[in-house]
Amino acid sequence: MNVLPKLLECLVREPAVLVTVLTTRGSVPRETGAWMAVLAGDVLGTIGGGRLELDAIHHARQGLTDAPSGNRPQRILYRLGPSLGQCCGGEVQLQYERVGAAEVAVLRERLAPRLAPLALFGGGHVGRALVHVLSPLPWELTWIDSRDEIFPAQLPDNVACEHSDPVQAAVPGLAAGSQVLIMSFSHAEDLDIVAACLTRQRAHHDLPYVGLIGSKTKWASFRSRLRERGFSDVELDAVTCPIGLPGITDKRPEAIAVSVAAQLLLLQNAQ
Repeated sequence: MNVLPKLLECLVREPAVLVTVLTTRGSVPRETGAWMAVLAGDVLGTIGGGRLELDAIHHARQGLTDAPSGNRPQRILYRLGPSLGQCCGGEVQLQYERVGAAEVAVLRERLAPRLAPLALFGGGHVGRALVHVLSPLPWELTWIDSRDEIFPAQLPDNVACEHSDPVQAAVPGLAAGSQVLIMSFSHAEDLDIVAACLTRQRAHHDLPYVGLIGSKTKWASFRSRLRERGFSDVELDAVTCPIGLPGITDKRPEAIAVSVAAQLLLLQNAQ
């Protein structure tokens, strides 16, 4: 979950020490920019756990009890193997920064996660499972369906719902760079959404991933129909179907969602 709103709310009442991964070298638990906030009775976020995080929490709590020193950040270099006994053995430089109510506006902008756009067509069981799995991860989700009253009332802050009828009419308005997942209640709708994505790709080539739920048999049928609509094999090869990691055959919505999320993370890391 995005813990930033909770941190900003807490800072109105009490100070915290913000611990940020400033630099890294070699094998380390978290990437540059990862952070946690240490309050008197709570810890929000994580810098990777283990001995490094335990020592950092202890040091940050000392900073909370000490008198403020003009809010000057402190930087400490940790050698994970020699000093902490962690087998990853790299180096991490942490920055410790006392923050309070006066820093709320700055931290809201500075710590806001950088979210990649993702469009999810379909509010069924797999769609709901995917929203549950993807919403804590670095995506801004647009969840689209042609049916009324299909979406749950309570949604994470990074999920926006859109009713579109016909459903494929939403494709031209997707944010540039959107990854697209297609899993509507209807194969006819799925086909129209894929066709709309391919048409947009011809004009803009700005949808880096178009994934369609279904079997190889379904995709073979779709390829034939899309060829009849004038799309080439090269264009059709840009569609991923089936979606998810190969070898995971579990058909439960939750398993499919985990498999698809893992595939998207792999693609994102490869960029």
